[in-house]
Order: sequence, then C-alpha cells, then structure tokens
Amino acid sequence: MVFCRGCAKEISTLAKACPQCGAPQASEQAFTAPNAGAAQGNPYIEVLKKYAVFSGRASRREYWMFILINVAIGIGFMVIDALLGTKGILNNIYSLAVFLPGLGAAIRRMHDTDRSGWWILLPIVNIVFLAQDSTPGVNRFGPNPKGIN
Repeated sequence: MVFCRGCAKEISTLAKACPQCGAPQASEQAFTAPNAGAAQGNPYIEVLKKYAVFSGRASRREYWMFILINVAIGIGFMVIDALLGTKGILNNIYSLAVFLPGLGAAIRRMHDTDRSGWWILLPIVNIVFLAQDSTPGVNRFGPNPKGIN
C-alpha cells in the first residue's frame, strides 16, 4: 500500500490512478528505482516516526541502526541512573517508551524478508532472519525499502 499523491489516502501499489480522487499515480518503476526507498536521514528518527506501524517493510540498515542507537542511549541512561542513584528508573522509562517502535521495526524487518511478523517470537531464529538481506523487488508486504528490483 502507498499513499495517493493527490488526496493522501492509502491505495494499492498497483493503482494507476487513485480510486477516491482520480489523481494519476507514479508507475511501479518509481517505487523500485535504485535508492528510491532508501532511508532519508537518521534511521532512529525514522523508526520513531512510525511509532506503532506494523505494516510495510524496514531495511536492515533502518532496523540495526535503530538497535545500535537505542543501545547507546540505554547505556547513557544507565550511567545517568548510576550517578543520580535512581536505581534504573530513567532507563526503564526510556525502554518502555521505545518498546512499540522497536517491535514495529522488528515486524517490518521480518516483512522485508517475506516472513510474518510472528517469527519475532522465536528467540534464536528471529536473529538469523533479522540479519538476512531483503527480498528483492515487491513482496506481499510492499516494495523493497532499498529500492532494488
């Protein structure tokens, strides 16, 4: 699913024109052109913008950079907690705040490998799937976020 260029309603990726407003849409090449779907800006911010979005696809870079930055911020909060003697309260609040974005990113990452988000529940297998490369081209969850056919 993509958003209409005219009315911003969600429409099929295969639609030539929006069924609601009739605005012409980009061809499929626009969705699969090299680097068309590459993340713009900071992957951490991109994941936070999609706070509770569990549909679509997330690239390896988007997911793992979010995890890396998340761990660094968590360590920072642990240091601050230790200095202030707050027994981990700040780190726990931060972890709770980023739980849904992290879960959404993990599910979108599973979708990028053409698997159901339920695979996240398997402890060892999910790490292998999270590290795999994207399914080339469009899969059942949408266009490739890297923009590669």
